[in-house]
Amino acid sequence: MDKQRVKGAIDQVVGSAKRHAGNLTGNTGTQARGAVQQVKGKVETAIGKAKDAVRDANDNASVQHQCKQKTGSGCC
Repeated sequence: MDKQRVKGAIDQVVGSAKRHAGNLTGNTGTQARGAVQQVKGKVETAIGKAKDAVRDANDNASVQHQCKQKTGSGCC
């Protein structure tokens, strides 16, 4: 799992807590900062997922390439 996914999840949770704290206290600044941090977390999580997908695709391509070299075909 990419580190950015973990950081994104943390930012989402912390942002949600800030937003709810701002709602409870009536502090619109805290609400806004919390909402921004939540969105930032969602973006970070999406980037981390994309990195994981690229890494997985590269790993799969590498395995297929190694199989082709060993067996002379693209299948193990």
